[in-house]
Amino acid sequence: MTHQVYTLLVQVGRSQGDGLPEGSTGAALVCYASGKDQDEAVRETVALLKQADLSPLEVQGYGSLDERLAEGQTIEDEERALMQRALDENSVVVAQIEPLSDEG
Repeated sequence: MTHQVYTLLVQVGRSQGDGLPEGSTGAALVCYASGKDQDEAVRETVALLKQADLSPLEVQGYGSLDERLAEGQTIEDEERALMQRALDENSVVVAQIEPLSDEG
């Protein structure tokens, strides 16, 4: 079975040494992860984030590139390049980190 790249939204909580900004309660991460299926991509992403001292709480999968295109989503060149990098390196690419807080 060939690998595909899956788009994942991961919510992480705080843990010591996580590198998140002071005062944040966690973060939301957009990740592109290579895997035989979405379950494998999720497992690999969670393992990688734990190694980076992050505490994954919830993972939401948005499907593979082909699935997203079939749904009619527009995927910009920059996002496609990050997906290709994840596929080429058989890895997880964290594309965006948005710190979360209790404020506002």
